Parts: sequence; C-alpha cells; structure tokens
Amino acid sequence: MTTHPRRVARALLSVSDKSGLVDFARALHALDIELVSTGGTRKALADAGLPVKDVADLTGFPEMMDGRVKTLHPAVHGGLLAIRENPEHEAAMLAHAIPAIDLLVVNLYPFEATVAKGAAYDDCIENIDIGGPAMIRAAAKNHGDVAVVVDVEDYQRVLHALQENAGQTTISLRRALAQKAYARTAAYDAAIFNWFAAELGEDAPDYRAIGGRLAEKMRYGENPHQAAGFYLTPEKRAGVATARQVQGKQLSYNNVNDTDAAFECVSEFDPARTAAVAIIKHANPCGVAEGASLAEAYERALACDPVSAFGGIVALNRKLDAAAAAEIVKIFTEVIIAPDADEEAIALIASKKNLRLLLTGGLPNPRARGLTFKTVSGGLLVQGRDNAVVDDMDLRVVTRRQPTDQELSDMRFAFRVAKHVKSNAIVYARNGATVGIGAGQMSRVDSSRIAAWKAAEAAKAAGLSESLAIGSVVASDAFFPFADGLLAAAEAGATAVIQPGGSMRDDEVIKAADAAGLAMVLTGHRHFRH
Repeated sequence: MTTHPRRVARALLSVSDKSGLVDFARALHALDIELVSTGGTRKALADAGLPVKDVADLTGFPEMMDGRVKTLHPAVHGGLLAIRENPEHEAAMLAHAIPAIDLLVVNLYPFEATVAKGAAYDDCIENIDIGGPAMIRAAAKNHGDVAVVVDVEDYQRVLHALQENAGQTTISLRRALAQKAYARTAAYDAAIFNWFAAELGEDAPDYRAIGGRLAEKMRYGENPHQAAGFYLTPEKRAGVATARQVQGKQLSYNNVNDTDAAFECVSEFDPARTAAVAIIKHANPCGVAEGASLAEAYERALACDPVSAFGGIVALNRKLDAAAAAEIVKIFTEVIIAPDADEEAIALIASKKNLRLLLTGGLPNPRARGLTFKTVSGGLLVQGRDNAVVDDMDLRVVTRRQPTDQELSDMRFAFRVAKHVKSNAIVYARNGATVGIGAGQMSRVDSSRIAAWKAAEAAKAAGLSESLAIGSVVASDAFFPFADGLLAAAEAGATAVIQPGGSMRDDEVIKAADAAGLAMVLTGHRHFRH
C-alpha cells in the first residue's frame, strides 16, 4: 500500500445531506477536479452551474428500480478499489474503460432519522442505503489511493489538505478518513439491526451491534487517568443526550451519568399532576419530592438530606421558573436539568457561571421500551429498560390492617423513587417527599437502618425533636428475605410497607408486619438497580 500523497483528479459525490455541498463541490472544481454524481446530488450541482457528469456516463447504465441500483457497477467499484501503479489493476482498468475515482463523498440515506420520526415499516426499509455503504467500504479499504468523506463536518478539513498540498491527499488524512468511514457504516448497520430486532420482538438475537456518534470528547472518565467520550445513539429519548446546554462549564463523565439518573428519576412524576424535583448524588437520589410548585418540591427534596445535596444534580419535571431557580442557587449545585426554563430563571442562574443548565425540550417516557448496556470482561450485558411503573401494578394488601389513602399515595411515591435507587434500596417517604434513603448496601437491613439514620439526621438539621421517619411509609426495591429489615423500618416509625414480595419467608414477614401493626402491600415487581 502506498504511503505517498495522491493527486485527486476525479471525485464522486452522492449525498443525502446536502449541507455545504455546493460550496464544497465548487472548491473541488476550482482545483481542477472532475465531478461525478448521482440523482438529486447531480441535480443540485448542475443547478448551481457546476459541470458534473452523471454516474451513468461511467457505468453505461441508467439509474433503475427507483434508484435502488445506480452505483453497484464494476465501473464504480473498480475505480474505487483499483490499486494505482499495480500493473494487473491498471491493465484491467484500461481493458474495461474504468476511470479512477480518487475522492468519494457519501453520506447515507437518513435511516436513523426516518425511524426516529415513527415512519411506516416500508418507508424505513426504503431508507436503508445499499450502494452508499458498499462504496464507502470499498474506498476505505483502498485508502492507500482513495480518500473517502462520510461527514459534512470534514469538508473543510479535506479542502484545506488539498489546497495545502497542490490538490493531493496525504496518507495520514486518508487513513483517518477511512477509520471514520468504517465507524460510520458500523453505526449505520447497528441502527438497522436494532430497529429490525425491535420489529421482530427479538430480545436476545444471535449477534448484538451498537453504535453511536461522538457528541463530545471528555476531559477524562470517572477518574483523571481514564479516557472517555460521550456518544449519541439513534434513540431520541429526552434527557442529557438531547439537551441544550444554556450555560456552565463542560460536563464531566460523572456529570453526564448523574444527570441522566436524575432526569430519569424525576420523569416518573407526571408534570400534569404535580411538580416534582429529584436531587441526585453519585447516581442515587438524596431527596425527591412533589409540591404545589417547583420551589416547594425543591425545598422538600432538599430537606431529606441537605448535606448530601451539596454539589449534587437537580432535576425538575416542569419548566424551571424564577422562584425555583432562586432556591436552587442558594447552595452549590453542579447541574440543573429541566424540560425548559423561563428567561427570569435563566438570568438568575447566569450569576453562577460554572453551574450547568440543561434544557431537554421534554421528559422521557418511563413506560417506553428501550435497551440498557453494561460491560463485563470480554462481554456485554444487554437488557430491556426497566419500564415498569407502579401506577400500572396491581397492589395486593397482605396484612390485617388496610393502608389509608394517604399511606397508599405515599407508598406509590416511595416505590417510584426506589426504582431509581441502587440496590439494596430502602426509601422512607411521607406526604409526597422522601425523608430517608438507604442505597447500595450489601444487606437490606443495613439499607433500612441507614435510611432511618438519614431521617433522624435530617430532623436534627431542621431543628426537629423526632425523626422524619415517624409516620412515614417505607418502600423496598426487592423482597425482604427476613423480617429484620421490615422490623428495622417499624422501629424507625414507619406505618406501612410496599415491597415486591416473592420471598420463601413472605409468610414470616407478613406475620411480623401484622405483629407490628403495619399495613403492607405487594407489587409483584422488583426494581433491582446495580
């Protein structure tokens, strides 16, 4: 493979995204590069007054079958794959009148965008590009001689190289473009595969492909010695990936992870029913609350654990207003994420120049299906998103005492939050606000004790004489394997319990609840979160 500069004499352009196309082609023409094109791309160039040959002039065949067949021809692929200065290849090109193609410019049919807008099955199929990926892969393979451009963002980079090198491309540029080309076709195929798998209802297909586009190269990962990047998948789920950053310094790896956890948590609360705020630290809620306003919800969420909330992430389920913004900026906060914000709120937050404000344009649907991924050594764990919602569950009362309406409301609230707390998770709640959270412990009874201790500490911080857990309800993300965790909740002052059930000792736990005078309901759904 040659490592020498290569003169670009002929370029083939076939693009779906025509942003910057005419200016790019005009600059190529000024460098005395012949332009060859297809369909709509050729028309756009011709309409701009540029001399451009139709690809049919190379192949001797017209486009056919509604454009499905136009570049799948030896005259095109031979021109891309022929190794220059290889006598056998040169002889074949001469014998079959195959012109060399030195620069390929292709961006693919908008399959991802077509799926994202909810198009019909047949429309999605028609937006699967065949000729484009074939040409891209051919040109990338032969990058010793051919440059391939798959991204509008690379037009200026390529033009600069051509202008600086008398119409030639360098091997370093061609290699970089080839690497990007293969990454693009891989991500494109992954999007098609995942759409097909969803259409077929395949939960565990024989092969799994994932792909994404770099949104941002990060300063580092979880720790300074780890490199990291933030990639966007085709899934258009409202959140940190779709958000517009209004202000503040660059998001870190941990900021992105924690902000996603915060916004997913607050999305459990329907904004048409109530204002809600979640405060997150290290991907765990340290306070979640409903309120008549966002300001009230924030104050109640903060009261659950004001110490841990320092330097946390604040997520809101409604448009951020000035009253809520004024409260949030009173303590150090890393990120605020909301569907939107009014101008007065934005102005208030502007006084904290490092505080990031993200506006997503909407809330993610907690019931929507999707996939989550986790890496292990040598493998990848893939599962469906936990889209179970407590409002859809058949709650079964198993104790002698029936819960009151307020306890039922608080139990549903607490179970919504428990879904977003690392296992083992215990959540105490009262009157639509968390009052104590125990997260990520190896023992469920330890989580229960920690949550009770947090409730007592929060009471001290508020100047109250008794724990906030007195008169609360408690939610457990999974069943109580023994009665000890439940009894710890009763000792802390909880009056009602919501948990999935399913333990071999359910009868023992129910008897303990009855003996303690607790009301208990079973959901039949577990919310482990590791």
